Amino acid sequence: MNYKIHLEKFEGPLDLLLYLIKKNDIDICDIPIAIITDQYMEYIEMMKLLDLDVVGDFLVMAASLMQIKSRMLLPPDPLAGPEAIDPRQELVDRLKEYEQFKIVAEGLKTKEFFRQNLFGRLVDEEKLNEIKADSEEVLFEATLFDLINALSEALKHVPDKKDYQVSQEEFTIEGKIHSLLHLLMESPRISIMDLFRRSTSKQEVVCTFVAVLELTRQKEIIIVQHRQFEDIEIVRNTANETPSAAEDSNG
Repeated sequence: MNYKIHLEKFEGPLDLLLYLIKKNDIDICDIPIAIITDQYMEYIEMMKLLDLDVVGDFLVMAASLMQIKSRMLLPPDPLAGPEAIDPRQELVDRLKEYEQFKIVAEGLKTKEFFRQNLFGRLVDEEKLNEIKADSEEVLFEATLFDLINALSEALKHVPDKKDYQVSQEEFTIEGKIHSLLHLLMESPRISIMDLFRRSTSKQEVVCTFVAVLELTRQKEIIIVQHRQFEDIEIVRNTANETPSAAEDSNG
């Protein structure tokens, strides 16, 4: 598959570590470094499989994790005394500081969103109630790591083909993009796992995944979850549609 995705916005190595810590329900001050390192490397392997242009940014952190893991395996230095520094401490401090920055940034983003929804004058009460009714369902935007996790699970359940007959692939990234947009015209939202289950091979699963990434990059779709680590749904980004396209999709 000669198709490389360039992501304009992506989560970095510290985001992945925080994601794994939350996913495993781990105390950030007592990270099981061996488990986290192994899982971190699995995500890097998936990024290499997808030929994502952000892989290089994660390799430095991978080297640091391997170093910490090696130091944790060594017996304690008898000359260091009881106040020996935990090999994980520097990483823990970085993660806690980064987490605080993320909390502050999220708070500012929420205030910005709240400000955008303020009205400078009185509005029709009936219209206001309609707006409130439409906004009752709370959805959260899924991350790149949520997507990679879903892809990893999907690949585990796709059986390997036993025959070795060489045949021309019947699917392409462009074809999958077209198919996905067509499906979203028939249904307002699609479960990404249901989408993967339609695939008959691992190559087709990966092809579908890259099509989802490309449409996300183009802002044609939004990937959302009701709660973190739950099933991911794909929704058409109506805010990105032209008026004519919106009329066509409505019939």
